Amino acid sequence: MNNNIKINILRVILIILLIGTFSIIFGFSSQDSEKSSGISRKVTEIITNPIKSIQEKPQQEKEQILSRIESVVRKIAHFSIYTVVGFLLMALFSTYKLEEMNRFSYSLIIGVIYASSDEIHQCFTPGRGPQITDVIIDTMGVLLGILLVILVIKIYKKIVSKDKKQQNITKCNN
Repeated sequence: MNNNIKINILRVILIILLIGTFSIIFGFSSQDSEKSSGISRKVTEIITNPIKSIQEKPQQEKEQILSRIESVVRKIAHFSIYTVVGFLLMALFSTYKLEEMNRFSYSLIIGVIYASSDEIHQCFTPGRGPQITDVIIDTMGVLLGILLVILVIKIYKKIVSKDKKQQNITKCNN
């Protein structure tokens, strides 16, 4: 298959995955505070149910612990999904002949813009509101995703370079 066709197929797949990820984020941000908290609470309970020391606490103390853990779960969710955003954006821009700094910058800018627009979107959702800390956490997630792609590309290039050197050595010895 022609290399240009492969690259175009990869771009389409990455764009579809990005749109899907953006849709998931939009869906979560569209949930009112009660539904959003309910999901976070369920995840928190799944995590903490096996922890005997938490389960044996008096109800009020247990509730305080669960509330703190729920907050961390929410922040980890933000960070994680935006890591996916950063990864997909950088992977997409890496399919174009751009300088690495431009790929990095475009990915980061689009990630920050989407994170900011997501927080603004929450202004229109009952019981929700924008938080600058979420934009910062989202941005850190985007940054990690970008850095992961850079790392994967560097490792890939090193492996390919090593294979080419090995092939050249083999050719010279024959």
